[in-house]
Amino acid sequence: MGERKAVESWLSDMDGVLVHEGHPVPGAAEFVTRLRDSGKPFLVLTNNSIYTQRDLCARLSRMGIEIPEYAIWTSALATAQFLDSQRPGGTAYVIGEAGLTTALHEIDYVLTDAEPDYVVLGETRTYSFEAITKAIRLINDGARFIATNPDVTGPSNEGALPATGSVAALISKATGVEPYFVGKPNPMMMRSALNAISAHSETAAMIGDRMDTDVLCGLEAGLETILVLTGISTKEEVDRYPYRPSRIVNSVADLIPEV
Repeated sequence: MGERKAVESWLSDMDGVLVHEGHPVPGAAEFVTRLRDSGKPFLVLTNNSIYTQRDLCARLSRMGIEIPEYAIWTSALATAQFLDSQRPGGTAYVIGEAGLTTALHEIDYVLTDAEPDYVVLGETRTYSFEAITKAIRLINDGARFIATNPDVTGPSNEGALPATGSVAALISKATGVEPYFVGKPNPMMMRSALNAISAHSETAAMIGDRMDTDVLCGLEAGLETILVLTGISTKEEVDRYPYRPSRIVNSVADLIPEV
């Protein structure tokens, strides 16, 4: 790897990096505290579009991880920013939760099932057959298809749950229309995060636990990529990919001295 400039801005995934299966990763609270005290720009990213920034802030706080609302960036926020840049003041039929609907309301989008500009698919724990059928018919009638993220499954205490990517595949099969995915590994998610904190890729690092989303997204956006081993990807899996992270560490605790 070529020599990179010192890291001045930090982007970090949430699940698998700061928290894992509902518990804080050892050292995560200290890492975030060091980031806040350093004054360096940072954002915590998540592909999950269910929750608002306030919701996630409260959930993390209960685990002892204190992150300001403005330092959380979700695929719902990135999707709203993208739609605002493409078709300001548009309309959308939304399948999703408060994180997504709130983000769209904040850009003055009207949520409707009457000839919407877009069908926007996000994460929800209660996918409705009726809502999916409505989405299929609206896309067939000409609505553009957007999805917050391509994750095909999500975690639960009982095992894997179908997620946005799986439902998007169902809709695509029925319509012949592929969605535009805004979230990771689309580098647009990373670039929108960098823009939100006025950071530059040359002096920014992305910390993640997944080779296929976090590392790929960071790599394509030109960031230093740091894989932690507290989530999905293992050190043994790294060699299976045609790309590599800039480096591998055991957890964010190893990065505290660098902040």
